[in-house]
Amino acid sequence: MISIVIPIHNEEPAILPLYDRLTTVLEGMRKPYEILFVDDASTDRSFELLANLVETDPRLKVIRLRRNFGQTAALSAGFDEAQGEVIVSLDGDLQHDPEDIPNLLAKIEEGYDIASGWRKNRIDNAVTRKIPSRIANWLMSRASGLDLHDFGTTFKAYRAEILKDINLYGELHRFIPALASQYGARVAEVPIRNTPRVSGASHYGLSRTFRVLYDIITIKFLLSYFTRPMHFFGTAGLAGTGLGGLIMFYLFCYKITGHDIVLEHGPLMIAGAILLLMGLMMFSTGLLGEVLIRTYFESQGRRIYAVREVRTKREPQVADGPGR
Repeated sequence: MISIVIPIHNEEPAILPLYDRLTTVLEGMRKPYEILFVDDASTDRSFELLANLVETDPRLKVIRLRRNFGQTAALSAGFDEAQGEVIVSLDGDLQHDPEDIPNLLAKIEEGYDIASGWRKNRIDNAVTRKIPSRIANWLMSRASGLDLHDFGTTFKAYRAEILKDINLYGELHRFIPALASQYGARVAEVPIRNTPRVSGASHYGLSRTFRVLYDIITIKFLLSYFTRPMHFFGTAGLAGTGLGGLIMFYLFCYKITGHDIVLEHGPLMIAGAILLLMGLMMFSTGLLGEVLIRTYFESQGRRIYAVREVRTKREPQVADGPGR
């Protein structure tokens, strides 16, 4: 079965046209499906329209959040409720063309675990959206090691078991392919159409670009050092402690030869002391991180790997849970 997950926030004018186009595409594919709308505390009539649609379509489910948690939380709620073997996520503003869904699913049928949409020909404003997006996508690609042109789009198809290994926080939904690739997921990129909004205003602006920078730093740490934080903090700690120690040793030798280091090298002494203390603090942070990460995995019974399948003389078994 195919599950379609759509986060909604004040998209009243787009809901009915989107639903009509979705059902036309999905029924034409002749596969079982379900549609899940996640209402992220809309203040317009979005939920009322969705509630009316539910009464007429048993394949439709509407999840209403208590408050506006953001797109990542809305997607996570939809993923948790989805029953399909393949899950497709897309925005509810009609900038994602439902007619592209078969192209994404074709990649999944080829054996890929994630089919990620690529807005190859973007129609957004060049200054506020296109250029910042290209810079951000380039940085994301370098930080994650995953060669994608478009991390930002929500329009993606996933094998359901892949999402079970991913815990979403903050605004990390755009990094699902990068996080999943850490567990060996195979990712393909599929060109999709990018159409103008039919109505309303975009919820994203230029200020969002700056928040993405924090996400890039976060994802780099999660992908490279999450299970070994001492390698990150220890490197900085070793550099600070080493350099500070050398400065203080030099000043000690200078002092015992009869010089007044406070008057002659006061700033250098302060710098050496700061570097030495900073290095020790980084080491301490690294050790605390090692303890916390072990507590995280051991308290939840989580593993630091995910098994795709187990082959024996019996039939192959598909992994059905985190770390199994």
